[in-house]
Amino acid sequence: MNKNWSLPVACMVCVLSLCAMVLALINNGKQDDVRSFSPPPFEKAAVSGMPTVPEDLGWSEIYQDGMEFRAYICGNVIVKDDAADVYFTNSEEFDVWLKLRVLTANGTLLGETGLIRPGEYVKSVSLTSEVEDGTAIKLKIMAYEPDTYYSAGSVTLNTILREEGAE
Repeated sequence: MNKNWSLPVACMVCVLSLCAMVLALINNGKQDDVRSFSPPPFEKAAVSGMPTVPEDLGWSEIYQDGMEFRAYICGNVIVKDDAADVYFTNSEEFDVWLKLRVLTANGTLLGETGLIRPGEYVKSVSLTSEVEDGTAIKLKIMAYEPDTYYSAGSVTLNTILREEGAE
């Protein structure tokens, strides 16, 4: 090989190698960013209709103009054994699926429902850890568009847990 060509050929090989490494790094980074989505399951304990709720639980409507959903839930959350009574209800008025998460004040997940369809409710949410009477919690309601699972909004309510029989 002619000495006049060896330096330019070596430079070309180096440049091509660098380009291949940069492309490999970029491609690998894109693969790491791709996250698979697993749709939440539907709630097996969901019941059709509107519940009959004891008055002392503060069952209230959650709705403001412009919201894409209407829900009902208890403001006075009573814990019995390992479940919290919430009577979480999805109105028939809007075609959205709802899900409820019970979180501590600092955001630790205590329990959650599956999706509930319009016109369904869930009486209780199973809790994954023990809580004390008076524990501050957040009730996070999330709404999903049917089939696409796009967000239809969310709302978070602050309240406290009460153990059954505690005063």
